[in-house]
Amino acid sequence: MSSLKDADILSSQNEVVPFLKWAGGKRWLVKKYLDLFPTTYDRYIEPFLGAGSMFFALKPHKSILADSNVRLIETYAQIRENPTYISKLLRRYQVLHNNEYYYLERKRKYPRSASQRAAQFIYLNRTCWNGLYRVNLKGEFNVPLGTKSSVILNTDNFVAIANALKNSELTAQDFSVTMEKAGAGDLVYVDPPYTVKHKDNGFAKYNEEIFNWDDQVRLRNAVVSAIERGALVAVSNAHHPSLLKLYRDIGTHKLINRKSVIAAGSKYRGNVDELLILSWKI
Repeated sequence: MSSLKDADILSSQNEVVPFLKWAGGKRWLVKKYLDLFPTTYDRYIEPFLGAGSMFFALKPHKSILADSNVRLIETYAQIRENPTYISKLLRRYQVLHNNEYYYLERKRKYPRSASQRAAQFIYLNRTCWNGLYRVNLKGEFNVPLGTKSSVILNTDNFVAIANALKNSELTAQDFSVTMEKAGAGDLVYVDPPYTVKHKDNGFAKYNEEIFNWDDQVRLRNAVVSAIERGALVAVSNAHHPSLLKLYRDIGTHKLINRKSVIAAGSKYRGNVDELLILSWKI
């Protein structure tokens, strides 16, 4: 396979797009519903970062970006600090990639260098099944090989991503710690795993640690507290009676629609209704 030049990877682009594919990602939401979000605020906060679709779409000048996934946050931090080196490592992965190599890399112990760990994280994300992040009880990544073979994407612009992250506080922590920082002048976007009260929604199984109903209640209380402190808060969640009841007295509720193709079972695919809760009027 021919190698790609730095200019191909780091070419100037008008738009900075997410560099990861993530279960429950919100690229579809920012394409259809971004106009529902305010354009004036002092700081952006996201406690469930994932692929960061909302962050990259809003392009805030100052932000707090957090997630409980330590390797995810480390990857963002390394792109901010070493974008060209990450690009170089990914080009090597592109040359080496095949079915056998994927499984060898998957079971390899995490590289010693933080930048190497970040590149490995991106490589596995782009070549595994549906960009899913899942580990076993030993903390080992165990997602099978997917159908995509491109390690390098034509949308890659890690220098631009590094620039977008330059004023971001990146932290691996529980959402409650992040939410406590929200107050007047902040815009908070909350996109948790979609666990509903009966826990049979076909999504929580994709998470490294099950996000259960007690966590949903904790999150709801954190949202209320942030709103009371003056923050603007938006919450994405499942459109389900248990969630509608949990948030019944909070903000404006809007039914939004997406297409789902990631679920293994056919009953979870197709058009899906979701709930968007906004603390402001629309």
